[in-house]
Amino acid sequence: MLGSLIMMQQKQGWLQSVLIYKDLRMLKILLLGAISGFPWVLIASSLSLWLKEEGLSRSTIGWAGLIFGVYAFNYLWAPLIDRIQIPFITKKLGHRRGWIVLMQITILLSLIVWSLINPSQNLALLIFMGLIIAIASATQDITVDALRIEQIKENEAKTMAAGAAMAVVGWWTGYKLGGVVSLFVAEYFERIGISDYWQATFLVLGVIIILMNVGLMFVQEPIENNRQVKQKEIDEIIAKKLKLDNFITNFLAYISGTIGGPILSFFKKNGFAIAAGILCFIFLFKIGEAFLGRMSIVFYKEIGFSKGQIAIYSKGLGWITTVFFTLLGGIMAMRAGTIKTIFFAGGLMALTNLLFAVLAWTGKSELLFAIAVIADDITAAFATVAFVAFISLLVDRTYTATQYALLASIGTAGRTTLASSSGALVDWLNGDWGIFFILTTIMVIPSLICLWFIRGKIKIGTR
Repeated sequence: MLGSLIMMQQKQGWLQSVLIYKDLRMLKILLLGAISGFPWVLIASSLSLWLKEEGLSRSTIGWAGLIFGVYAFNYLWAPLIDRIQIPFITKKLGHRRGWIVLMQITILLSLIVWSLINPSQNLALLIFMGLIIAIASATQDITVDALRIEQIKENEAKTMAAGAAMAVVGWWTGYKLGGVVSLFVAEYFERIGISDYWQATFLVLGVIIILMNVGLMFVQEPIENNRQVKQKEIDEIIAKKLKLDNFITNFLAYISGTIGGPILSFFKKNGFAIAAGILCFIFLFKIGEAFLGRMSIVFYKEIGFSKGQIAIYSKGLGWITTVFFTLLGGIMAMRAGTIKTIFFAGGLMALTNLLFAVLAWTGKSELLFAIAVIADDITAAFATVAFVAFISLLVDRTYTATQYALLASIGTAGRTTLASSSGALVDWLNGDWGIFFILTTIMVIPSLICLWFIRGKIKIGTR
């Protein structure tokens, strides 16, 4: 009888967790995630394959990935995005949506320029426009994440975990399905004889950006005046410390509050030692995944897979797997806590990288390719949803955009700056992809060791 009662309670608990996904806010967060993930199609897989098919070396493709470095530094201008209103656009669309639309227009114009470029003749211009796309994408991420977090109240920890899952699903939807579209369209244009098939493909992808902005108009921006009030209070405290009341001191107070307030708030809440441990974990956690991801499409191409096969297995099949296991990861984070989910996902992430080593050593195999991609997407889904939930619960709502951007940027710093040497590492290994993937497995371990030492002292809604 007691066993039946416990089982019934467990089933009800799981059902309640699943039903959180029915919240209408989850659909809006899904769209925001897709808007955030789609630009990575342009500057990750599409750009890498475009350069590969133009005959550029692995090292060049890897170093071109340095443009991702801007994601590691978007926290530098996040305070300005948190406070500066765009003339005319902000009044019409709202503070958060106005910034998103402005950045989407920038990305669209950059794609138009890409459509006119010959890579072999204008590589510098091509990379520069990729950098513009990366800057616009990193800037919109600041406000996309803030708008996502602000859809959910501070005391809704389980809903935040569900929202993190939907944001990850949205991100991978934008990235994976966007990748399917780009690869199939590029292959189709190539097959019908269009010489500049990638350039034509970027125009098609521009249409998707326009459609996403139409959908954005259905995401309501919460009216929040309390944030501005608290920010002004901090400005006034700093101004009083300066003792003089004039334009210069008020301006200095504004700048100091804008830049220093979010950082002081984070360290005050957690204490210096724990805050430093959190930042160390965030920096290290996804380095191995980034090394693998940066070179994966080059690896697939080198062992003989076509654009169509990459689209089906790595993008299409991967998207289905990612969606299911991200939602499952969200439920796990709701029930077991974010930190336990991170440990579980981190261990799996290290192990599944070994499957790519096996694929490298055995040669082209569609079955093994599918297994490796599915396993990688499962672990990435669990890891990402736990990671996003973790840093979402850490932020102070007074500085939502700035603190989330700071934490996310630190995580991106490890992935982008270090992973830019991934192509050079493969070349240094004389093209030994198997050893390369083993090294990506080892890269996961230091972050989990770091988290282990601070796990019981982190101040978040649920562990």
